[in-house]
Amino acid sequence: MPSTHVLDRSVHGLYVRHSSWLMSFLRRRLSNRMDAPDVVHDTFVRVLGRPCLSGDESGERSFLATIARGLCIDRWRREELERSYLAALASQPLALQPSPEQVAMVLETLVEVDAMLSGLPHKVRDAFLLAQLDDLPYRRIGERLSVSERTVKKYMAQAFLHCAVLEAELDGLLVE
Repeated sequence: MPSTHVLDRSVHGLYVRHSSWLMSFLRRRLSNRMDAPDVVHDTFVRVLGRPCLSGDESGERSFLATIARGLCIDRWRREELERSYLAALASQPLALQPSPEQVAMVLETLVEVDAMLSGLPHKVRDAFLLAQLDDLPYRRIGERLSVSERTVKKYMAQAFLHCAVLEAELDGLLVE
């Protein structure tokens, strides 16, 4: 395993060689060009966790572009969640509006729930949502999804395990 000092130099070299290219790439990709520096920064922070040891320039750019695309998708999903939540809040009377701190906490929770749900297979996600939001019994969920009640139980176990793993990751208890 390379030492931290060698790793830092490797990431520094990667930054020197490709940061301006990545900035241009992201400015073209993002609708708000002002977000590009943040995504460049986040990309290199992510690289610190899993460095590219390739000396091949096209391989390095591909590696950086893959990370940056993932970060862009995460950003777009967060922005869509935020727009939807704020639109729902706008329909509430002013007296019922949450504080900015409460809004921030709800948005953070929505992002975490979205991440959890997006990591589930389609039928598992549907079963989980039917159970949690519609409070349907497993038998009825099975009927809706055309699967057995036993399969719904497996889906729910898979969803709860996924939630527990995600929670542990968010709390920093698991290491990749």
